Amino acid sequence: MQTVIDSCSERMRKSVEALTQEFAALRTGRASAQLFDRIKVDYYGAETPLSQVASISVPEARLVVIQPWDKSVLPAIEKAIQKSELGLNPNNDGKLIRVAFPPLTEERRKELAKSAKATAENARAAVRPIRRDAKEEPTKLQKSGDISEDQQKEGSDRIQKLTDGAIADIAKIAEAKEKEIMEI
Repeated sequence: MQTVIDSCSERMRKSVEALTQEFAALRTGRASAQLFDRIKVDYYGAETPLSQVASISVPEARLVVIQPWDKSVLPAIEKAIQKSELGLNPNNDGKLIRVAFPPLTEERRKELAKSAKATAENARAAVRPIRRDAKEEPTKLQKSGDISEDQQKEGSDRIQKLTDGAIADIAKIAEAKEKEIMEI
C-alpha cells in the first residue's frame, strides 16, 4: 500500500515540477535566463542548447546578456533567438548579444495570463488520472483480501490528501505567475 502512495506522490510532484518549468519559460515583462532554456543553436551542425554554448546573465531587470564561449557562434545564437517564439529582438555587437525586454502591452499581458491559466489547468488535468489510478489499487487490494476495508479507506484518504496538496500547489504557482504577468 505504501508503494502505491509513494508512487502517486512522486508522479504528482513531477506534474507540479513540470508546471514550474513550463512557467519559467513563459515570458513576462522581466528578463529571465530561464526563458532561453528551450532555445537550441546550430553549433557545428548539431542542435545544442544555448546554455551549453554561452553564458547567460541578467544584469538589469529588462536585459539579458548572452556571451558565447566561441565568437563564431554569435550569428547562430542571434538567429535562434529570432526564430524562437519569445518575440525578442537580439542585438549583436560582435562580442556578445544583448536582448532587451520591452514592457508588455496590457493586451499581451492578458493573453499570457490566459495562457498561464490554461497551462495550470493542464497540470491539474495531469494529476487527475494519477489519483484515479492510485485509488484503484487500494480497492483491488481490499477486494482480493490483502488489506482490510479500513486500510482501503485510509489509503484512499491519503491519496486524496496528496491530490488536494498537488492541486493547491498548482493553484499557488499559477496565481503567483499570473500576478507576475499582470504587474507593470
